[in-house]
Amino acid sequence: MTDDIDHATETFLGYRELLFSVVYNMLGSVADTEDVLQEVWLAWQARARGAAIDNIRAYLTRMAVNQALARRSALARRREDYVGQWLPEPLLDSEPFADGEASVVRTESSSMAMLVVLESLTPLERAVFVLNEVFAYPHTEIADMVDRSPVAVRQIAHRARAHVQARRPRTQVDPRIRREVTERFVEAAMGGDLEKLLAVLAPEVTLWTDSGGVGVATSLQPVHGRTAVAAVFMSVAAAGLDGYRVGWRTVSGDPCAVIFDGDAPLAVVVLDIAPDDTVIGVYSVTNPAKLTRVNSAAP
Repeated sequence: MTDDIDHATETFLGYRELLFSVVYNMLGSVADTEDVLQEVWLAWQARARGAAIDNIRAYLTRMAVNQALARRSALARRREDYVGQWLPEPLLDSEPFADGEASVVRTESSSMAMLVVLESLTPLERAVFVLNEVFAYPHTEIADMVDRSPVAVRQIAHRARAHVQARRPRTQVDPRIRREVTERFVEAAMGGDLEKLLAVLAPEVTLWTDSGGVGVATSLQPVHGRTAVAAVFMSVAAAGLDGYRVGWRTVSGDPCAVIFDGDAPLAVVVLDIAPDDTVIGVYSVTNPAKLTRVNSAAP
């Protein structure tokens, strides 16, 4: 019995990173992702004592996907009572400003901007999109996971892909450029330099702020346009930023600024960069409940 449990544990841990990525891309919440994985682990621990499973990776993914789909209903009800704008919980990487191929892959899949777009899909569309586009599961395998025919899954995938492409065309911005633009934006915003801030913002830029009604908030509604967004940051700078410091991290491959008040994280700011190296989206998460995993020992 002990050997069975040890083997089940070892097997589950081998797939945990994959399962975490799939569920996080479906939910956008680290806490809920961890809860789903706990449910999957308990179900797997009980199931692993039975007959052998041919494709363990597919089996565990199916369990994770179905648990995540079930949790989406609870999340939808929770967000009906959410104060202001809701943004995905920042998933910070361990290294400050990580570069490289892995970061590019994560940016295309679970970047803040992409996760916001995925929120506009139905739960089933999002599951199919994530499994197919991000993790390259074939339609036939996805069909078994979501209890649909391969033809139906292919149609769902096409519809979801078209929706995402319409709202966020695929672009590749060099990680070094993203980092440089992020640094210029933060320097201008925190320094109250209007001219430099306007220079880095795209005319159609939008600011989203997620405070949950608890954290520091600039607006309960999105702010659109270069002049309006710049005015928000100028008012913040004018109010005084003495005592605050900036730590640099990456969120799912995106360079981001972590604003600290002493050792306490005040905000995580992630930018969406256009191909012309201007900022088209500013995502500011200030809800303390979403900042509990931010490392206070930021460089």
